[in-house]
Amino acid sequence: MSWEVYALRYARRDATAAAHFIGGDPHDGPMPMDYFVWACVRDGRAVVVDTGFTAEVAARRGREWLRCPAESLRLLGIAPEAVEDVVITHLHYDHVGSFHLFPRARFHLREEEMHYATGRYMRHRHLAHSFEPDDIVGMVRMNFAGRVSFHDGVVEPWPGLRLHPTGGHSAGLQFVSVETGRGRVVLASDVTHFYANMEEARPFTVAFHVGEMLEGFDRLRRAASSEDHIVPGHDPLVMARYPAPSPELEGIAVRLDVAPRPDRH
Repeated sequence: MSWEVYALRYARRDATAAAHFIGGDPHDGPMPMDYFVWACVRDGRAVVVDTGFTAEVAARRGREWLRCPAESLRLLGIAPEAVEDVVITHLHYDHVGSFHLFPRARFHLREEEMHYATGRYMRHRHLAHSFEPDDIVGMVRMNFAGRVSFHDGVVEPWPGLRLHPTGGHSAGLQFVSVETGRGRVVLASDVTHFYANMEEARPFTVAFHVGEMLEGFDRLRRAASSEDHIVPGHDPLVMARYPAPSPELEGIAVRLDVAPRPDRH
């Protein structure tokens, strides 16, 4: 049941530490953010986790767009037009924006997230800012087309790959745990943006429910073989800690089903 697991970096932005912790940071300084999509591969089949955002959204939101997240999967031998299953951890713009580039895919998300993104809370600009209305409408259309699967509780849609519900950052957030050759790796997505959010129990600034965000850190730990098996959703340290699949993909992709580099930062 072992999977290969990859992270692909498709965008970045400059930021400071104060932007990433509720209450700021007393030692404020540069703390850039990376944007990833993930791929889990076994027996020639790929399950993609999140789809990233488009160049148009990057320009409007002031993000540095490095490459198309869907097209970057081809660097791993994964054709987006052939992908049959995509896990959407939540419906924020940087996790669902390029869904239309997966024409055969079934999308796996939580019903609470769809309710949240289409319901009463979107009248609040502070919460709505993280969503793109066109993405949400598009996912509603996918549901009408029969291409969305909603999951309840902890589920294992594919042997060795589980989806775990947790709140906090978004109302219907979920994360993924994957059985690999080195143990159970957890793709945290935005349950913890950076290693520091979880390790220091300091929640990220975008939060629907702060208490659930704090509880989510413990859910990550319970799902993973060890804390070394937890991969945060936006930390540039991921690219430093894990090896590239090949020299050509250095700085673009890393492999997460192998042990971190011994010289990791």
